[in-house]
Amino acid sequence: MSNIADVLNANPALQRRLFFLARRFVAGENVDDAMRVVAELNARNLSVTLDYLGEDVLREQEAAENTAVYCDMVRRMAAGNVDANVSVKLSAIGQSISEDLGTANLMRIVEIARPHDMFVRLDMEGSATVDSTYRIMDRARAEYANIGPVVQAYLNRAASDVRRLLADRVRIRLCKGAYKEPPAVAIQRMPLIRRNYMDLAEQLLESSVYHGIATHDEYLIEAVRAFVERRSIGRDRFEFQMLYGIRSEAQRAIAREGYRMRVYVPFGTHWAGYFYRRLAERRENVFFVLRNLFVR
Repeated sequence: MSNIADVLNANPALQRRLFFLARRFVAGENVDDAMRVVAELNARNLSVTLDYLGEDVLREQEAAENTAVYCDMVRRMAAGNVDANVSVKLSAIGQSISEDLGTANLMRIVEIARPHDMFVRLDMEGSATVDSTYRIMDRARAEYANIGPVVQAYLNRAASDVRRLLADRVRIRLCKGAYKEPPAVAIQRMPLIRRNYMDLAEQLLESSVYHGIATHDEYLIEAVRAFVERRSIGRDRFEFQMLYGIRSEAQRAIAREGYRMRVYVPFGTHWAGYFYRRLAERRENVFFVLRNLFVR
């Protein structure tokens, strides 16, 4: 499937004609498209995180161009006074070239976010980038504390990462993890992934830091609901998070129950890579995406 994405990325005209394939899950190709979706979701009492598509950049000029888009996103969100923040994919802004470049470009984004105290999420990609992402995060947090990473619960290292992050009072987005990883790196069986996810989620929910519980898994959502009710944890002390286009009615229902719900909204011209890589990485993603084409 990655070959299909490469062909589409090399042929913008064909990509535009086939955009209908991803339209359910991708807000559009530019910041204007993304801001329209932000307004629509905010009107439904849903918070938003914008995620600009693109990764594994190996040219400094492209990293600078992507950084400029992130800066524009932050300016537009701040000027519009919307309930939204930004998720930065470090490999799109130079991490793969050098950590110094990735850090410098991240700080360009941070300087735009700082006057508005806007939270900056750092996306987490394959396991090979985790240590690099944490090193860049630590450097940036020395200048601006309102930054936090994603922890993928299926990684064998997730529990130790959570302990360190909680000790430093870092805001975490907890997800299962979608990349295909070997057994030496990640838990393989879904029941065990769910168990580890809930072990970590309980630690996050009992901390005094505001975290994001990111899952579409109804089993985990119900387990989180039961846990916070049992422990009398306020519904405003954390937020559920889901992806744009996935279980949209469930997102609105959770918000109506008084929980906070944040929707991750991807956009950009590199939708083909995002869409097809998600299908190629794990077999479960194919069934999940196809099912959600027909379920609101």
